[in-house]
Amino acid sequence: MKNSWLYILLFAFALPCVFAADVVFGSVHIPLRELWCFVRGQECNTIYSSIIENIRIPRALVALLTGLALPVSGLCMQTFFRNPLAGPDILGVSTGASLGVALFSLAGGVGGIVATQNLSVLGGLGSVASAAAGAMLIMGLILVVAPKMYDTSTLLIVGIMFGSITSAVVSVLQYLSNPQEIQQFLMWTFGSFSGIRMAHIGIMASIILPALVGVFALQKSLNALLLGENYARGLGVSIGQLRFMILLLSSVLAAVITAFTGPIGFVGMAIPHIARMIFRTANHQILIPASALIGANLVLVCDLFSQLPGFESSLPINVVTSIVCAPVVIFVIFSSRTFQRS
Repeated sequence: MKNSWLYILLFAFALPCVFAADVVFGSVHIPLRELWCFVRGQECNTIYSSIIENIRIPRALVALLTGLALPVSGLCMQTFFRNPLAGPDILGVSTGASLGVALFSLAGGVGGIVATQNLSVLGGLGSVASAAAGAMLIMGLILVVAPKMYDTSTLLIVGIMFGSITSAVVSVLQYLSNPQEIQQFLMWTFGSFSGIRMAHIGIMASIILPALVGVFALQKSLNALLLGENYARGLGVSIGQLRFMILLLSSVLAAVITAFTGPIGFVGMAIPHIARMIFRTANHQILIPASALIGANLVLVCDLFSQLPGFESSLPINVVTSIVCAPVVIFVIFSSRTFQRS
């Protein structure tokens, strides 16, 4: 236990360093002394100060919140469904967000409901609101049907079906839309930490941080759930209430991130496994903070790589997270097969 908390402290101490690296490196290299002057409120280069304040720090903060939220959401889903390949989007919340954005940005090509230029007029706020509405719609449907599903496997199938239906509707909208609208929608699906203002980041943090605290408060119940629902009931855990809270908090974390950044692949699925491999424990008292800190550090590193230091262009964040995290998922699949054969 002592070594586990030592590793957690190391990841916590590494976080400010990685955050600073994500701020100073990019298409325009910012000297570290300029960042230090900005943090201390001293006079520094006007151009560097503008880049730090308006671009780099907001982007790094969004990456930080994404790294904190998605792995914790994925960990809860993996524990709830006892499925190592479960992730934050397994119940269709992310596809619900995609449906909301598709209705907002692609419906103009179908019936003139929403003109494409609204995206630029609203500065992306409309797409955020529509993504949040779509995600909350699917989350609401899941929470309504969950009490009627006594088997988590059945609930998982229902969630996947919700995701399939929304994906089909999105495909129909894409088929009926013009190329310009489709291109704007595809850019959203690539995921991005850019273009989010500090006021919006405050909204994200005000929802994500309480949800993370709520998940941490469930640590003992999650540990009991690992041993089976009957065992958890014997310890006095209200399974119905626990199911509701897990689904609510996990969906909220995934919905908020997806609404503001677009879908971010593999982070929520892979990071909990990295935490398990490093800490070699199933104790959620360790895994929850470990997944959050490892996720925050890793997503900041992915954001750093996506900005291609020395180049004027940047890669979509989904490309980088897939390259980094997908091998972890492959490793988990082969490990589980080997375990089953033995």
